[in-house]
Amino acid sequence: MAELISLSAQPRDRVGKGAARAARRAGKVPAVLYGGKQPPLPLSVDPAAVSRQLATGAFFTTMIELDVGGQTHRALARDVQFHPVNDRPEHVDFLRVTAETLITVEVPVIFDNEETCPGLKRGGVLNVVRHEIELECRADAIPHSLHADLSTFDIGDSIHISHIPLPPGVTPTIIDRDFTVATIAAPTVVRDEAIEAAAAQAAEAAEGEGEAEAEGAAEGEAGEGSAAEKKPAEKAEK
Repeated sequence: MAELISLSAQPRDRVGKGAARAARRAGKVPAVLYGGKQPPLPLSVDPAAVSRQLATGAFFTTMIELDVGGQTHRALARDVQFHPVNDRPEHVDFLRVTAETLITVEVPVIFDNEETCPGLKRGGVLNVVRHEIELECRADAIPHSLHADLSTFDIGDSIHISHIPLPPGVTPTIIDRDFTVATIAAPTVVRDEAIEAAAAQAAEAAEGEGEAEAEGAAEGEAGEGSAAEKKPAEKAEK
């Protein structure tokens, strides 16, 4: 399960683009805390702290304790806006949550035992259809990641969501089908050889058809020549 992290924040007394620019000039990242049937709370947070959490890859699936002037709020990061040039965080949206809050979150899939996977050992290729799975769960029960065991899959097999164990109380948002997460595809070399063989067969067939047409045309010309030779002979006999 995702761990709980702490993040310090300062309240902002003004909102709007001008206040956000002032926060950035002061070396902070403007943010807002919303939800929980309470009015939005404008905040500013430390950009270095946000960047560190983003680097973990679990910023959006980790419960956060926001310390705002000594008052603690439990929240989840729901959105981060980045500078278009330097890719630094420019704004963060936090959602107030409780332990019982049901949320929708995307959780990454990790593929285990690739080294013992029969299909991969035979030269197959892991074709990942979904790198993340959208789940519904309680805010305090977000899985850090999902694990797919590849140890029994061969070339041509598909890994479905039913093959991936989910923690209690966690369900995928897609429930009407057993959707595919990944497949073990045939080796690229084998596919290329098959394509080349098919192309060679097609070329041979086309060449055979061309030779047959040429032979037919030659026979036709020979026949016309013979008929022409016979006509003068017939006239001479008359």
